[in-house]
Amino acid sequence: MDYVIYSLIGLGSALMLCNIFCFVRFAHKISTEKSWEKGSGILHLPITLLVLFLAGYIVVGIGVLGKPNIVMAGILFGGSVFVFVMYVLLDRITKKITEQEEVKAKLMAIEKSDRMKNEFMSGVSHEMRTPINIILGLCTMVMTDPSLSPETKERMEKIDSSTRYLLGMINNILDLKSIETGEFTAKKDVFSLDATITQIDSVAQIRCEKKGLDYVCRMEDAAKGKYVGDEARIVEVLLNLLDNAVKYTDKGGSVEFDIKRAKSDGGSCALRFSVKDTGIGMDGEFLPKVFDAFAKEDTGMTSSHGGSGLSLAVTKSIVELLGGKIEAFSEKNVGSEFVVTLPLTEFKDDGAEDEEASLDGKRVLIVEDIPENAEIVADLLDLEGVKTEHAENGKIAVDMFSASADHYYDAILMDLRMPVMDGLSATRSIRGLERADAKAVPIIALSANAFESDIKESFAAGMNAHIAKPADAELLYSVLKKNIGRYLKERVNKG
Repeated sequence: MDYVIYSLIGLGSALMLCNIFCFVRFAHKISTEKSWEKGSGILHLPITLLVLFLAGYIVVGIGVLGKPNIVMAGILFGGSVFVFVMYVLLDRITKKITEQEEVKAKLMAIEKSDRMKNEFMSGVSHEMRTPINIILGLCTMVMTDPSLSPETKERMEKIDSSTRYLLGMINNILDLKSIETGEFTAKKDVFSLDATITQIDSVAQIRCEKKGLDYVCRMEDAAKGKYVGDEARIVEVLLNLLDNAVKYTDKGGSVEFDIKRAKSDGGSCALRFSVKDTGIGMDGEFLPKVFDAFAKEDTGMTSSHGGSGLSLAVTKSIVELLGGKIEAFSEKNVGSEFVVTLPLTEFKDDGAEDEEASLDGKRVLIVEDIPENAEIVADLLDLEGVKTEHAENGKIAVDMFSASADHYYDAILMDLRMPVMDGLSATRSIRGLERADAKAVPIIALSANAFESDIKESFAAGMNAHIAKPADAELLYSVLKKNIGRYLKERVNKG
């Protein structure tokens, strides 16, 4: 029995010595953490207590307090085991916390990296769109000159076409970014399909005429009407497909654009959009890869037609995010057909349709820090008889609006990135003014900031619409007509 008693005391003492060593190492490890720079002295308390316990073991073992019995030896050994188990548990908890902090730090680093990428992309987009806006604006203005020679006009058209191709590349990259980061959100606006197709048709017709292609657009009567959906994205998808059809079809070929109603179920329905061409077509082996990002069939013919291999990938992603599907059919040297089926909700017209106002004689305040951009927008609006005034930054715009008479301005075109005061702050300031027209005057973002987050911020600040630079002239006119028309109608209703 004495052998067992002294064995338990000896093992308990050895284990307690091990515990002391473990806690010393643990205390050293913890004290190196930044969060323990102050108050680390408390870590020495358990070590001191364990040393005292070990001294007690020795006192009991040598018989200072009398001959030990089996109960005392068991208690001492059990105490050492308990302390060891607690150490192991504490060590594992600490490691788990450390791992979680490391994961959290990595996530924060990733978020910071993504934030920096977004800021970089936003900055690059803004800086690239600014000169593109100037180039396209100047092209538009020059080509309206009736005295322009045919040769010069042809060269300007090539400049315009190449610049728009570059803009398309930028838009595709930004769309991929917004899709990958989850920023993409489908809007639910009421739009007239007739008007939307007319807009797309006019663009496609011009592009086909320039290349010498036969073009036809057909929309069955059953598909006509008003719908609820993301009109801007639908236009983007269809123009992407029509651009590809034109790009890969040589002079003398044809492009067909058909719109049909696919099915109907109560208020919901699906529309079928088909874009068919007699272009170079695709090989059957490549067809399954046609929607992959950067996918390009490796042939001399496709290389000569250019293309980044991004537009179809972006188109497919947008169609799927809108709840639809896209299919591709093609035969080499015969042509291709892309079919998009989109679910939409029919809008029951109550007769209260917004009227588009004439722009002739209207006054618009252009808020833009780059003089060339402001001059181009002013020239474009001048073609429609619009009177314009210019503010170099948001602060000047707020001061000009504050000093003007009520309803002096019919609309404000607001850039977002400007020195002194940005467009968002200027919009909030105008909306906060105590005057009759402050909350009603149309404020439209006209900015190179084209991310989904930028658009959301524009609306959150109190803007009525967001147009990304470079703005198509017809789109600019259309947005102004709708918003000014709504503004004038509200003024009449209020008396």
